[in-house]
Amino acid sequence: MTIPKRPVLTGVDGEAALFEARKLIVRQVAQPARRAFLQRTLTLGGLSLLTGCSISDNSGVEAALERISRFNDRAQAWLFDPAKLAPTYPESMITTPFPFNAYYGIDEVRVVKPEGYKLEVSGMVADKRGVTLDELRAMPQEDQVTRHICVEGWSAIGKWGGVRFSEFLRRVGADTGAKYVGFKCADDYYTSIDMATALHPQTLLTLTYDGEVLPPRYGFPMKLRMPTKLGYKNPKHIMAIFVTNTYPGGYWEDQGYNWFGGS
Repeated sequence: MTIPKRPVLTGVDGEAALFEARKLIVRQVAQPARRAFLQRTLTLGGLSLLTGCSISDNSGVEAALERISRFNDRAQAWLFDPAKLAPTYPESMITTPFPFNAYYGIDEVRVVKPEGYKLEVSGMVADKRGVTLDELRAMPQEDQVTRHICVEGWSAIGKWGGVRFSEFLRRVGADTGAKYVGFKCADDYYTSIDMATALHPQTLLTLTYDGEVLPPRYGFPMKLRMPTKLGYKNPKHIMAIFVTNTYPGGYWEDQGYNWFGGS
């Protein structure tokens, strides 16, 4: 049986189209309408020429998306500067009220009782005893007023306070040569980040919002705040942290969002 050849598109520079498509994907990172976005990109010709898939072929689209998503992760990691700080703002610019955002409604916010709470720590760390809220509050604290950028297209400025995450990792004897830090949350959310971002000076394990104990709607008992990442990479209601060399994925990432999720 003769296998028909894939049609050749004339007048299209495949390499140039691929380059432009990649730039679009890096800018848009993890927008919710990811399939529609990929289909629009594929109509440029470059990616369809490269992958040999039809934009009407679901498996082909997903395979192409997976390859470009992984490329995007590598590109963002390469561009990430662990010494470059995200902008900070005066308190007069804080967004009031700061928006609530989750994959469920505000009436479903998880309430974690402080009594008996202990943060689970596991994986490539020396001290696996866990950490109480009182122990975290006894560590050096700092505040930051930074912008939260949501993949849905909105942003808001808030004031977060807590422990520099690099200090926390040092206290528990984490192997900072490991690739990933993963998080499990009380609302069944989970995500993971690269070690370079974990050690970034603005990455905070936050315990307060605007000078007050972190309210449930913003993630009590603690939220990881990273102004270098998109909002979905900032887990709330953290119950467990682990350090690993095995790729942990994430709630949205396992559904196709970019894993690196920042710059």
